[in-house]
Amino acid sequence: MPNLEGLYQEMLLDHSKRPRNFRVIEGAARRAEGYNPLCGDKVTIYLTLKDDRISDLSFQGSGCAISTASASILTETLKGKTRAEAEALFETFHALVTGRAPGDGKSPPLGKLAVFSGVAEFPMRVKCATLAWHTLRSALRGIGEVVSTE
Repeated sequence: MPNLEGLYQEMLLDHSKRPRNFRVIEGAARRAEGYNPLCGDKVTIYLTLKDDRISDLSFQGSGCAISTASASILTETLKGKTRAEAEALFETFHALVTGRAPGDGKSPPLGKLAVFSGVAEFPMRVKCATLAWHTLRSALRGIGEVVSTE
């Protein structure tokens, strides 16, 4: 499917060059930092919760195209979701990028996140794609320590 692969690549490049929600949320309820020592990617996730729902979500940082695009699409996808919905999407996304298809039939649809399906073919890039997700998880849980992909 060359056309689909080209579309996916175009979307990844767009999100890496023009990341959405790339900003600090002043007075964010939660904040977490993440670091990928393999390639130097760094991300800070900011989020605001209202009634156990993510009412605002943003990030700042620096990293490769996959890392930046993943954080950008994550913020677009998870705004308005509950913590439980965010956790479920984390599990589904993680299964996608690690090549483990979720077989329970109950996994939430990935939408734009499906552009990361090819990451499973490049194991060194899995940590780039999941850094923002692990960092989000830390922010949601209020852990407060730096998340490392190592």
